[in-house]
Amino acid sequence: MACGCGRSPTGKCIGWHALSEKEYQEKLKKYKEKELAKKTDE
Repeated sequence: MACGCGRSPTGKCIGWHALSEKEYQEKLKKYKEKELAKKTDE
């Protein structure tokens, strides 16, 4: 399902619409770190 709130970094709804701004920023930071780690492992 597409993300209507615009918070999902994948473009698909992952439930981040219910997070507070602080929780959202923390999850986004962890997501970006995880994605960067994946790219450096390739």
